[in-house]
Amino acid sequence: MASNTLSTFTHRLAQLEDLNAIVAIYNSTIASRMVTADTEEISVASRLNWFHDHTPEKRPLWVVEGEGGQIIGWLSFSNFYGRPAYSGTAELSIYLHESTRRQGLGRYLLEQAILFAPQIQVHTLLGFIFGHNVPSMNLFASFNFEIWANMPRVANLDGIERDLIIFGKRIDGT
Repeated sequence: MASNTLSTFTHRLAQLEDLNAIVAIYNSTIASRMVTADTEEISVASRLNWFHDHTPEKRPLWVVEGEGGQIIGWLSFSNFYGRPAYSGTAELSIYLHESTRRQGLGRYLLEQAILFAPQIQVHTLLGFIFGHNVPSMNLFASFNFEIWANMPRVANLDGIERDLIIFGKRIDGT
């Protein structure tokens, strides 16, 4: 896949040598307890199978590079529920380097994912977002994702029970 350009950002398929940066960005979000249910940092080795599960033709993993060539964000399309009948549904995950948040990068990646989904035979996109992560909920809502499920108090982060909200969107034309 060639790089795509809209706005001031471009993305490309992730390569194995990007995995260190992908994991570093992921790990940087853990302490906030806003984005992931992981409570301790993960290792690069623990993400190798996950990385290889992201194939360009079915479930791509994209990265965005900053001006100096460093990875500043990433987006993954992941299988939902892992059964063949759900192959047209993908969960989206967006992770941004701390220095690039609130600059339109998340909006860019989500827009690109919506546009790209039909090319990988995905007709339904999902976002799993903590109920206290208002910026992410607002981002998905701004692209007309709807709340399809509210799972109250299913996560426990440092003794605080948190809701998980599942946002969904059907993609026209598929």
